[in-house]
Amino acid sequence: MKLRLALFSALLAAICIVNAEDKPKSDPKAMPKPEVVKSEDDWKKLLTLEQFEVTRGRGTERPFGKIYEEFEKQGEGTYYCVCCGAELFTSKEKFHSGCGWPSFYDSSKAKGVLEKVDISHGMRRVETVCKRCDAHLGHVFEGEGFKTPTDRRFCINGVALKFVAKGGEAPKLLEVASSEVQKKKDEVAKEGGVEPKK
Repeated sequence: MKLRLALFSALLAAICIVNAEDKPKSDPKAMPKPEVVKSEDDWKKLLTLEQFEVTRGRGTERPFGKIYEEFEKQGEGTYYCVCCGAELFTSKEKFHSGCGWPSFYDSSKAKGVLEKVDISHGMRRVETVCKRCDAHLGHVFEGEGFKTPTDRRFCINGVALKFVAKGGEAPKLLEVASSEVQKKKDEVAKEGGVEPKK
């Protein structure tokens, strides 16, 4: 009986440890809020149906599609968020993984990619999103044995990216239009003697 009780206690302790490790390390309340916030209808006006389904609906494009073929042929340049224009990756971090989706071993120095725990579909993964507008980009995987400086693979949906070849003009950043920003603009306008627009 004592042996059973000891084994049961050990099993219970092990389950508690596993469950504790399964909980997201990042507190959702501590995650930075996106600067660019729009309604679904506003995003639908700016994006194609596929871009909307992937970036706003957290979907996944099919592997080895036309976008992937184009990605494989692209030379030097920078990859921006298709939703808001923030810099995400450069061709320096790009590598061929053979997985059927654009792959990078790190984000660009602009630090526009945010990583957060994703426990959807019965799996525990790390989702990558645009830090500026919370657009779903894909997922990042570690320890797969790729001979890259980080041994990480950012597996990114090609439709979430806008490529600009080296020397080209970066896309214009989408204006920040959250209610907090608008409130601050109205306050500043009022202090300047201008009546805010309704």
